Amino acid sequence: MQIGPIALENRLFVAPMAGVTDRPFRMLCRTLGAGYAVSEMVTSRKELWNTLKTSRRANHDGEPGPIAVQIAGTDAAMMAEAAHYNIDRGAQIIDINMGCPAKKVCNKWAGSALMRDEPLALQIVQAVVDAAAPHSVPVTLKMRTGWSQDHRNAVKLARDFEAAGVQMLTVHGRTREQGYKGAAEYDTIAAVKAAVRVPVVANGDITSPQKAREVLALTGADAVMIGRAAQGRPWIFREIAHFLATGTELAPPLVAEVRRLMLEHLEAHYALYGEFSGVRTARKHIGWYLRSLPGGEAFRAQMNTLDDCALQLRAVADFFDGIAVLMDRMPSPGADADLSPEMEAAAAAE
Repeated sequence: MQIGPIALENRLFVAPMAGVTDRPFRMLCRTLGAGYAVSEMVTSRKELWNTLKTSRRANHDGEPGPIAVQIAGTDAAMMAEAAHYNIDRGAQIIDINMGCPAKKVCNKWAGSALMRDEPLALQIVQAVVDAAAPHSVPVTLKMRTGWSQDHRNAVKLARDFEAAGVQMLTVHGRTREQGYKGAAEYDTIAAVKAAVRVPVVANGDITSPQKAREVLALTGADAVMIGRAAQGRPWIFREIAHFLATGTELAPPLVAEVRRLMLEHLEAHYALYGEFSGVRTARKHIGWYLRSLPGGEAFRAQMNTLDDCALQLRAVADFFDGIAVLMDRMPSPGADADLSPEMEAAAAAE
C-alpha cells in the first residue's frame, strides 16, 4: 500500500490517540506488526510548540519511517505553518485531524467540529496541501461519518478533499455526536471508498482479527486503523496479520514475552517522560496490560501508590513472574477481565 510516493509495510495502522500513541507506544506497535503509526495530535497554536507536552509529542528520535504527524486547528494559515514546522522536524506525512470528538477540541471548532463548516474545512486542507507539496510530503486526513445522525457528509467531503490533494482518507464509523457510544457503522466508509480513488482506511470497533477481515470485506477499504483495542494488547497487529494471511488464529503471546515487552516499553516511557511524569503516565499502560489477568486489579491498586520508576518496574516484573507460574500464555481475548470502572473510563479515549 502507498501514501503518495511512500510505500507502507502492510495495511494495519495504529490510530493517533491523545496521551497514548507517543513514540514508545508507536514503536512497540510497529515491532508487533503494525505497518504505520500516526503521532498524537499536535496543535497548530505556535505559542504551544515549545511546551514540554508538545515537544514530547513531536519527538521521533530513533523511530522508523515513515514519520507521520497529525496536526489540528481551525485557522488555515496556522495549520499551514504547523505543517511547515513539523516537516522541518522530520515529518514525512502530515495528517489533518477532523475526527477527534473531544469537547475540549470541538468546543474550539477543531477536530470533527470542522465537518460542520465545509468551506473552512476545505480551506484548511488546501492550505496544508499547498504547504507540504514543495517538500513532496503527502497529506492525509482522518474524519468521522459526519457531525450528527442528520448531518453525515463524509462522502461529499471526501470528494472535496481528494480534489484538493489529500492522498489518503481515514474514516471512523461514528458521528461526532456519538463519541465512542453505540456501534460503529461501515456503510458510510464503503460509500467513501466508492466515491474516491485515493486509499481509504476503516476505523472503529476493530477489536479482533475476525472483525478486521469483516470490516475490510464490508467496506472495500485499503487498510484498517486500530486504536483502543491495541491498548494493553499491542500484539493485536500481528494477530490480525496472521489471520488475514492464513485464516487461522495465532496463539496468545507467552507471558514471558509480554513481561519482556512491558519492561522495555516502560523503560522507553520513563526515558521520554522522566521520573515524575513517567511513573504516573505509565500507570494507564500497565493497567491495560493487566486486564483479564488474575490479581490484576489488586496489583494495579498497589502499583498506583508507587512514585518511583525503579520500584514500579520491579513490581511489574515480579507480578508477571508470578503470572508465569500460573499460566504459560496470556488469556485469550474476551476472557473475563479484572477491570475497574476507572480503567474502563481511561480506556475510552481514541
